[in-house]
Amino acid sequence: VYYISAYCDLVNSGAIRLGDEIEVCVPTGNFGDILAGWYAKRMGLPVKKLICASNRNDVLTEFIRTGVYNKNRQFYTTVSPSMDILVSSNLERLLFELSGKDDVLVASYMDALFTKGIYTVTDAIKEAVSDEFACGCCSEEETKATIADVMKKYGYLIDTHTAVAAAVLEKYRNETGDMTPAVVVSTASPYKFSSAVLSALGQPTDMDGFEQIELLSSVTGTRAPAPLASLKGRPVRFEGSVEKEDMLATVDGFLS
Repeated sequence: VYYISAYCDLVNSGAIRLGDEIEVCVPTGNFGDILAGWYAKRMGLPVKKLICASNRNDVLTEFIRTGVYNKNRQFYTTVSPSMDILVSSNLERLLFELSGKDDVLVASYMDALFTKGIYTVTDAIKEAVSDEFACGCCSEEETKATIADVMKKYGYLIDTHTAVAAAVLEKYRNETGDMTPAVVVSTASPYKFSSAVLSALGQPTDMDGFEQIELLSSVTGTRAPAPLASLKGRPVRFEGSVEKEDMLATVDGFLS
């Protein structure tokens, strides 16, 4: 829905005319968000390219460029944690569609991923993917620099995931010269990642989370989301934690 809504906003603002193509850059690890954009395109939304933006965990970037999906790589913990993924669960839905709904073929890819950590799609699927999608990735330093740059240029505060997409879009335009009007999909509030955003803006972070929220609001002139800001002073409801090896037994205990 929001892909179509964003397109309508561009038309209504006079940025494009109805029927003009746009591009959309999406920060994604699990591929679900950008897959929604692909479905919208299939429904008739005039999208020229869907640009898949990754952080240091660039398994999707490599796949779109090479047709090889390889999870056998180093995993990085980044400031854009929702994209810290090596197994992109929604990608198989796209492969199912682009393979002509060949469930046996897609199942063989998923089996190879589970047993060997790697699979290679057919040339036809690789070509179909590259026809629909562009891609790129960026470093932690580029992510933070983009947050500062967008704030300085536009007075607009973005989170770490949105910054990945903004950085990748700029790279894509510089590399291709393609200046088609584009939408950057913003997927989270910067206040969920106050420490990283403050650091990107050159502000101190040696304080508790609520003080970080207050400082971020003060230095940017933006308002923190009320549900988040209102948590200050409320009692902690859950204090338990579980070690990884005890998770299954804990869930079993909940169920019984």
